[in-house]
Amino acid sequence: MRHGKVGRKLGRTRSHRRTTLSALSVSLIQHKKIRTTEAKAKETRRVVEKLITRAKRAVEREGDGKVKDVHARREVFSFLRDRQAVTTLFNDVAPKVATRAGGYTRVVKLGQRYGDGAHIALIELVDYNAANIEKASAKAAAKVKKKAADKEKAKKEQEAQTEQAAAQS
Repeated sequence: MRHGKVGRKLGRTRSHRRTTLSALSVSLIQHKKIRTTEAKAKETRRVVEKLITRAKRAVEREGDGKVKDVHARREVFSFLRDRQAVTTLFNDVAPKVATRAGGYTRVVKLGQRYGDGAHIALIELVDYNAANIEKASAKAAAKVKKKAADKEKAKKEQEAQTEQAAAQS
């Protein structure tokens, strides 16, 4: 029976599994989304959610930014082993998810990998996906606006050329 045995082994020893999940967590924090196998994505979600909650609570305690919760940073760093990822987590990710009560990540199933048939999934930070959508829509709106301005300019040039041709005749 498997009573009380939580988590997937991922076909690795304990140390290898811990290192793999650490590397996946660092990648997710830095890139905001990664593509991996479904099992690894689900395990990474468990780990990252706890790390984000830890960082979020530390940021809430800091309040005005004068007091640094060094203990929380050290605990997170002991797992991640990447200073840049820890800085990103505490300075960017945690304040952004401060109002969210959990569910900081999303796992989207993508189908099977061609080579070995493994189930592939995309894991992403939820709040950053919305930001990317806003950026993309703002970019698209700017593109449409520029295109309209170019059309207007071309139309004015065409009218100027017709007036010039009419004046010459």
